[in-house]
Amino acid sequence: MVSAPKPAIHNVSRLRWWVGALLFASTVINYVDRQTLSLLAPYLKVQYHWTNTDYANIVIAFRVAYSIGQAVFGRGMDRMGTRLGLTLAVVFYSIVSILTSFARGLHSFFLARFLLGAGESANWPAATKAVSEWFPKHERALATALFDSGSSVGGAIAPFLVLPIYFRWGWRAAFVVPGILGLFWLIIWRLVYYPPQNHPWISLEERRIICENREEVSTPDRKMRAGWSDLLKYPQTWGTIIAKSFTDPVWFFVTDWFPIFLVAKGFEVRSGIIAVWIPFIAADAGNFFSGGISGYLIKRGWTVGAARKALVVAGGLGVMLLIPTVLTSNLYLITVLFALAAFAYSCFSTMANVLPADLYYDDAVASVSGLSGCGAGIGTVVAFELIGHLSDARRAAATHAFDPIIVTAGLVPFVGMLLVLLLVRNTRATAEGRLRRI
Repeated sequence: MVSAPKPAIHNVSRLRWWVGALLFASTVINYVDRQTLSLLAPYLKVQYHWTNTDYANIVIAFRVAYSIGQAVFGRGMDRMGTRLGLTLAVVFYSIVSILTSFARGLHSFFLARFLLGAGESANWPAATKAVSEWFPKHERALATALFDSGSSVGGAIAPFLVLPIYFRWGWRAAFVVPGILGLFWLIIWRLVYYPPQNHPWISLEERRIICENREEVSTPDRKMRAGWSDLLKYPQTWGTIIAKSFTDPVWFFVTDWFPIFLVAKGFEVRSGIIAVWIPFIAADAGNFFSGGISGYLIKRGWTVGAARKALVVAGGLGVMLLIPTVLTSNLYLITVLFALAAFAYSCFSTMANVLPADLYYDDAVASVSGLSGCGAGIGTVVAFELIGHLSDARRAAATHAFDPIIVTAGLVPFVGMLLVLLLVRNTRATAEGRLRRI
């Protein structure tokens, strides 16, 4: 257990939301870091003569490491704690980002992205565990929305940070800056973050609010074990895995392939920078909308499960708005449809991210979050491999090269929605106190 430092003279009001803001900042930097390659991909493809399949393989290297890392680091986070676990992860991926500036071609980019994916994979299990530790149930969705919105904010600001650096100093400098930002963030993290039980800045009232709402079961009746084999016996675990696995690949298509998709549609990245930016802002709005609405419904007397599932349904239906983009080459209409779909995705995604904290106790939250991230990573790897080969095979279709990919991206979250509604429910394990009631 982490020992508390010397007590501070003053308490910090609503300290849990400052912790949430710190998790948000971590996610912003995390996404600026990973967006650097996708923004520079149209230029690097020309410089290094990459095909879409080559680029897909580089991105897949990131996703393979990311999917394995989420499961491994999720389990490790439950053992070593959020503070130390996220510290080690940020140190590692910040250094990797800086060292990417020394890449010299396909193979070195492949290795750099693999290592970056391994380091960045710890962010979501760590943040989910921190939310479970610091927030009562009616605030968990909003707190999750706060840190998860960092992905859309990071993606939105990345073009305005990365592209100017690229056009002035070249692509190598563009990879150094996010790494430096991560190291600066780390200093604040080490100063601010401790568990609420022994944080020196927390007020007695806030500690009481947090601890009273933890819903921990400490009686002998609770026989929950957090090993992977034990967790995978529960349908709730599979529902949580599916919630991420059937939505994240769609989002990663937007983050990693949208600039290339726009080029295939006949637009130049620099002139279409607003189109790249707007879906991220829409996704950010979706995060806060879903988190706020879900918390409001719980306060109005809805069960946690009903409040979460209402947003899952809205998200699963809304992502299908991607499908009409195959019928148009109008930049403004494509941007609007992608923005609405991104908003819907975030409604679903926020609920997917908060489910581990809703369903499991603290000794299993990061493990389940890691398993769901691993499933999402595997789904993304498969999707990206297909996207690379299919888009190359359909180059003769010009502006319609991505049509089958877009239609599939619109339908997969709908299927995921149906499976989540079926699997995430109260069961015998809930009645026995091994899982939280939803």
